[in-house]
Amino acid sequence: MGPTHAEALARIGIVVRGILGSSAEKSERARAALGLEKAYSSYDDVLADPAVDAVHLCVPNVLHFDYAKRALAAGKHVMCEKPLAMNTLETQELVTLARASKLAAGVCYNLRYYPLNLQARALCSEKLGRIFHVNGCYVQDWLLHDTDYNWRLNASESGALRAVADIGTHWMDMLTGITGLEVEAVFADLKTFYETRRKPVGNTTTFGRTDDHGQTYEDVPIDTEDYGAVMLRFKGGATGSLHVSQMVAGRKNALRYEIAAANGALAWDGEQPNELWLGHRDKPNELLLKDPSLMANSAATYASYPGGHSEGYPDTFKQCFRAFYDYIAAGCTGDAHFPSFEDGHKQVMLCEVILESSQTEKWIRLETNS
Repeated sequence: MGPTHAEALARIGIVVRGILGSSAEKSERARAALGLEKAYSSYDDVLADPAVDAVHLCVPNVLHFDYAKRALAAGKHVMCEKPLAMNTLETQELVTLARASKLAAGVCYNLRYYPLNLQARALCSEKLGRIFHVNGCYVQDWLLHDTDYNWRLNASESGALRAVADIGTHWMDMLTGITGLEVEAVFADLKTFYETRRKPVGNTTTFGRTDDHGQTYEDVPIDTEDYGAVMLRFKGGATGSLHVSQMVAGRKNALRYEIAAANGALAWDGEQPNELWLGHRDKPNELLLKDPSLMANSAATYASYPGGHSEGYPDTFKQCFRAFYDYIAAGCTGDAHFPSFEDGHKQVMLCEVILESSQTEKWIRLETNS
């Protein structure tokens, strides 16, 4: 995520002062690869640098709370990778600190910035009328084999939930933002298919390949879920469902939703992000291809290229950070059009009730855990 953030920032003209890796050697290697000015030796050095106005936290989840808290105390704006922290006690404290600081404090739920997701939001607000139900999935295959391994598998480093927290919260953030619906209660079923995985001895990388030839392994118990099915009830009577998995062969990053409403339906597939399906009862269906000239102003603002020119995953980071730094440039006043610490807190709260529901096999109302 570090290089991804740095590239997106360069594309919107934000000067990246430097980078901090997990070791001095990795810091220097990343600095050279990205063409940056400085390789930091410690986080204290980052926070002490007067040339640094904002920090981007692309570190393991277990570090988010401490690093974000220290950055705010140092007077730095913060853009944190999701989840905001490990639990709602931490996220609530960060929300309180961010409000008091008057600094920009965001969580990188970048997928809401696909232009057609913003167009879907405009359609839900202006044309679709009452929403009946919202359904979808987020599935991948990078943990299909029992030899696939990553730090995210460990609750002590990533949090009690993995598939739901890592990718499911992206879907929930998108859909609540698009529809304006607020989750009232959840019923969840979580499953860990490999209760023990064979961890390759040596370094492992996210989305990496493991060569079995000559590889040695050690058995490691797994305490996070591979799969989750979540039923959702929204305030106002709408309902929905989500399933997430990191074990669907061939699905590299399948993020999908369908919204059914009184005046039509919408469907979007993240593997074809420049197409939005519009469903009708009494006339032919439509397929909207991303074209700023045909979109609502609120969506066209975050589409940099004309119709026929695709915008994809890297562009979502660019637009998310653009909204973040526009807010900073405005003196951190007015409406914040980026995912806030409050949004990050809501997603961690959802994760906690989803886990409770799975453990108790009951519907859990969100208010009881807020």
